[in-house]
Amino acid sequence: MTRSAFPLLALGLTVLLATEGLADGTMTNGVSPRSIGRGGTNIAFADNGSVLFDNPAGAVNVEGDGLVDFGGTLVLTDFRYADPANSSARSTELCPLPEAAFIRRSADGQWALGLGVFTPAGFCEEYDLEGSFPFSGRRHYKSFAALGKFLPAAAFRATDRLSLGATLGVGVTHAELEGPYFLQGPGSLRGLPTLLDLQGTGATLVWSAGLQYALSETTTLGLAYQSESRFHLHGSTRVDVPGLGQTAYDSRVDMAWPRSVGAGIRHALCRHRIVSADVLWYDWSNAFDDFGIHLTRPTNPLFPNVYEQFPLGWRDTVSVRLGYEYVFEQGQVLRCGYVHHRNPVPDGTLTPYIQAIHEHAFSIGYGFECLGWEVDLAYMFLFGPDQPVDPSSFVGGDFDGALHEAQAHAVAFGLTRRF
Repeated sequence: MTRSAFPLLALGLTVLLATEGLADGTMTNGVSPRSIGRGGTNIAFADNGSVLFDNPAGAVNVEGDGLVDFGGTLVLTDFRYADPANSSARSTELCPLPEAAFIRRSADGQWALGLGVFTPAGFCEEYDLEGSFPFSGRRHYKSFAALGKFLPAAAFRATDRLSLGATLGVGVTHAELEGPYFLQGPGSLRGLPTLLDLQGTGATLVWSAGLQYALSETTTLGLAYQSESRFHLHGSTRVDVPGLGQTAYDSRVDMAWPRSVGAGIRHALCRHRIVSADVLWYDWSNAFDDFGIHLTRPTNPLFPNVYEQFPLGWRDTVSVRLGYEYVFEQGQVLRCGYVHHRNPVPDGTLTPYIQAIHEHAFSIGYGFECLGWEVDLAYMFLFGPDQPVDPSSFVGGDFDGALHEAQAHAVAFGLTRRF
């Protein structure tokens, strides 16, 4: 990794901030405890700062002159992997996911400006496995990637019922890959066994747009679009080829996080009971088709430049999120929710590097007021069916006959103060 000021800053902002444990694929099912508690629903809401991420149109509909909120989610992942050479291996990681937002409305309530910092996507795995030939013995398999977004936002009340909003900001990603890896091609080096240690960091422009429409006093509709976040991550890579030696490369990794389209509804059955639903489509097939890896300027002149494609071939998903809230007379709020989406990862490209195979999530949440602050707590449990791989699409046979298991627990905490 290039030791310049920008990569160090980006790494400091993203390291240890992401995991696919709280996710549709590698996208989180909510970025704040309030939305997580009600199953990730937030597109038609305006009661928290994370609307800047989920639907910026909601910023102009918050109560009062604005708000500030901040919090975080602790995610405990529990992934398991087995293959003919490994009877059972386990990867557990505890990862913090921070979020913060500030919203200020104009005096006439027609405009709102905001600024939010969110970590909506990532993955993290780490195993010690018995490697296949020629990597006999215990080998370290590690992957990491995190997406952080810094989102200035603006929202406008177009009519008494219709609100519009947008963000334009910066996305930052840091990624790492370490372990045995057979080159997949294209080219004459396909099938070459390597020990790979890759790092890269990059930034790009990101944006979103949304609207909210008050269908009635009790029902609000929302629609939101998130741009694709496509990165060219620059860093360094160390490559060790058994029998040939090792070298360091300058490297570039081409990867993207998917665009999405979401629609939501919030409906108050009465002043105590609120139901909500969001439906989101993620364009995984375009974003996670493959990761392009460019290796240039080898320090060992015996090694050539390499262009490698890490195969993924993911499928698009439609995420259905359902939420319920009960508001007590004293102001406390009890929440619960459910999320379902299909597994985006084909059997053939599932590896211990990215085990994003959750399909279901249940959540509960609780909110109350204390000393002028709104306090929110939430818990989410995620799981999916075990997924076998036989055979793997990866050249080299490293992952043939594997079995993958995945579940995760998330505990979220947040504070909100209104002006």
